[in-house]
Amino acid sequence: MKKLLASLLILVAFTTVKAQIVDPIKWSTSVEKVSKTEYILVAKAILETDWHLYSQDVPEDGPIPTTFSFETNESFELKGNTIEKKGHTEFEPAFDMEVKYFKDKVEFKQHIKLLNNELPIVKGEVEFGVCNDMECLPPTTVDLIFKIKNNTAATDNAVADADNNDSTNTDTKNEEKKGLLSIFIIAFLSGFVALLTPCVFPMIPMTVSFFTKQSKTKAAGIRNAIIYGLAIIAIYVLLGTAITAIFGASALNALATNVWFNLIFFALLIVFAISFLGAFEITLPSSWGTKIDKQADRGGIIGIFFMALALAIVSFSCTGPIVGTLLVEAASKGGIAPIIGMLGFSTAIALPFALFAAFPGWLNSLPKSGGWLNTVKVVLGFLELALAFKFLSNADLVLDLHLLEREVFIAIWIAIFGALAVYLFGKIQLPHDSPLTHISVGRLLLGLITLSFTVYMIPGLWGAPLNLISAFPPPQHYSESPYGVGFSKLGGGSSHTDIPEGAHLMAPHDILTFNDYETGLAYAKKVNKPVMIDFTGKACVNCRKMEQNVWPKEKILNILKNNLILISLYVDDKRPLPAGEEVDSKLKPGKKLKYIGEKWSEFQTIKYKANTQPFYVLIDHNEENLIAPVAYTPNADEYYAWLKKGVDGFEK
Repeated sequence: MKKLLASLLILVAFTTVKAQIVDPIKWSTSVEKVSKTEYILVAKAILETDWHLYSQDVPEDGPIPTTFSFETNESFELKGNTIEKKGHTEFEPAFDMEVKYFKDKVEFKQHIKLLNNELPIVKGEVEFGVCNDMECLPPTTVDLIFKIKNNTAATDNAVADADNNDSTNTDTKNEEKKGLLSIFIIAFLSGFVALLTPCVFPMIPMTVSFFTKQSKTKAAGIRNAIIYGLAIIAIYVLLGTAITAIFGASALNALATNVWFNLIFFALLIVFAISFLGAFEITLPSSWGTKIDKQADRGGIIGIFFMALALAIVSFSCTGPIVGTLLVEAASKGGIAPIIGMLGFSTAIALPFALFAAFPGWLNSLPKSGGWLNTVKVVLGFLELALAFKFLSNADLVLDLHLLEREVFIAIWIAIFGALAVYLFGKIQLPHDSPLTHISVGRLLLGLITLSFTVYMIPGLWGAPLNLISAFPPPQHYSESPYGVGFSKLGGGSSHTDIPEGAHLMAPHDILTFNDYETGLAYAKKVNKPVMIDFTGKACVNCRKMEQNVWPKEKILNILKNNLILISLYVDDKRPLPAGEEVDSKLKPGKKLKYIGEKWSEFQTIKYKANTQPFYVLIDHNEENLIAPVAYTPNADEYYAWLKKGVDGFEK
């Protein structure tokens, strides 16, 4: 009878644990044959509804990336990196960065080549993190086994795509189309801006005059104009194609996040900006233009092509900086984005030239060239100058030098756009500006918009989030003071005058926090306060949302700072456990706990029968729950009621 009762108790306990342990992702493996010696290892993840898995390519200090590792031996070798699909990319405010993730299902592929006649069993593992809108799981590792057999079916184009019909692939193609469309539109608008520069705009009537003289009939004029427009597009698209071919799509994508690339492009944009402001002209060698002009005189299709090439060379001092910026921005997207970018830019350039060449009578509707063209160029110079500091900021963030912190970045932008506003109001004149007797209504309105934007940025020096430009300045925690200029603490008060050993004040709320359970519990007993265990993660999105949106509420912050002791245990802490503290895992027999995060993750799973974050537990000095634990609770009133009830229970 006792044995039966014990068995029932074990069964109930096991069922309780399983009911609260979340396992929203299932992994499976398969192998695809490319040839007799080459195979594709496929790891497929199927996720439950509303859960998402993060990409392998997650920026530093972002969520937990998916990471694959394989046990190699003398029978095979890996070819390239593990390939994944495009997935979904969204800006995540909690990390102040764009984050790529997958939902529903996704396949990862690793290309291998056999080195002998053996058909090996390939072993590997995948480490990953998954989240939904309410909670995240700690870093999880799953073993993968790929069995290569003689009867493995060969698959055409296995490296490129295993399943063109699944929903994930459809989503990927749709997102890719949207991304390329946005690049095309931005490049197209940039092309129209380039038209309004002093290097390009005056060439429209010159070009029309050329075609009017060369074309004997109206039909011939229209035909030549169309060929001319297509030649302009072809020249710029060839440039985008060459950039992609020389560097490669994946290399360009990696290059765009490289420290040295960001520093070099910062310097280039500064040079471009100074040129636009009138200090000097950036031109290609004059001999190039002379040779091209001679070829243009040949007539026919070849002559028209060289006429288009002459336009590209002569206008380089104005279009070069814009084209350079577009190419880098497009290259950061990878794939054929540089080609699409140049297609959009060149289409905008070619369209007016072709139309006016075909219908010269329309020229009468064009505004006359004048000082306003140089104004356009100067405005572009200010914009290039502001954008340059974004690239410098990227390098500073990666190197963690804190040379260009948030306040400094915002101050620089305030100075740049403030100077632009003063220029538009006619109070500053630059080298190539015409004498200004009055300002136009359009210039006045643009000046007012610029001034308003400048004033909008000023509160950012005191900690305002500046949502309109959130993608440009460094995140709020990367600043001289996380509280804003002139402040050292947020509201809520604090009873902690001296910080005890093993504790720290969590910025920006100044909550006394321990990151070790035993140390924090001992201090709670000493000061006779209850404990709130905060199972969290450095890469936990919803943890940051709670800390940024719920904890700062005055009544909640007052309790966190004065009525309890906070112990934050990071389940994804990758620091190794101190020597001698490595122990065998109770959940994974045969494995040792190597990292601090693994220790707290297993502690949460075993003691509280849960494995998601955030997870909050209020306990007394006997480590008994004062109230049932809660997870992500975005409703501040609900979270406050939970805190108040738990703390009041301790005081009784």
